[in-house]
Order: sequence, then C-alpha cells, then structure tokens
Amino acid sequence: MAETVTMADQWASAADAGMAAVFGTFTNTGHHDAHIVSGESSVAGRVELHEVTPDASGTKTMRQKDDGFVVPAGGTRELVPGGDHVMLMDLREPLQPGADVAVTVVFEDGSTLPFTAQVREFAGADEDYQPSEPATPHDHG
Repeated sequence: MAETVTMADQWASAADAGMAAVFGTFTNTGHHDAHIVSGESSVAGRVELHEVTPDASGTKTMRQKDDGFVVPAGGTRELVPGGDHVMLMDLREPLQPGADVAVTVVFEDGSTLPFTAQVREFAGADEDYQPSEPATPHDHG
C-alpha cells in the first residue's frame, strides 16, 4: 500500500515534553483504499493515531482511533488540528520550532511510509488532550 500513498504539507507541534501532534495530507493514487494502522518515531516512546470528537456538551476530546485511518483510493485523508492526527506520546526529547522530526506510518499490509515533519509553534485547537479531572472541594477552614 505504501507505494501509492504520499504525505504532503506535514508538520508537528512544538513541545518541551509529553506529547506532540503531527498533521498533513495523505494522498492515495492507487486503486485500493490504504489503511494506516500504526506509527513509529525515534523521538517518541509510542505513536498513536488519534481523532478529536465532541461530547454531548460540545467539548472536543482526543482519543485513540482504534481502527486507524483509511486513505481512500484516488483520494486524500487530512490530518488537521482539531481533527485526525498522529500523536507522538512520551517524547524522548523536546521538539523545538524549526527542527525536523522523522515519523513512519505503518499500513495494514505491513508496508511503511516514512516522512519528515517540520516542527512549528502551535497553541492547540481547543481540544482536551488529557482525561478531565473531577473538581475537588477545597477546605477553607
């Protein structure tokens, strides 16, 4: 599958630690859908494929997309802030603006697509990247 898929306009969000997101556009010139099931990067302890979905209150929450991403035959799949993205988890080093980060996505058939994403400053897209903590009462006594 990887031979028919390209990645364009790719970039990663800057981060000192924790996690960073990778965005861009996959294009599939083939005649069959391409199914991305995982990812790898030397700068991250693990790589996950994520989606952002609103809950009943409209709050956007990021979660792992267990079935991965499908890049349709003859079509594209956009990874955008506030939507689907590749998440670099447990960063092993800071990602500084202007640096390049190597990322590889893995397809269902085991083939891989390596690409380099430039790191950019990015404030976020109004999604919740951590599980919400319940409010706790404070003792003012």
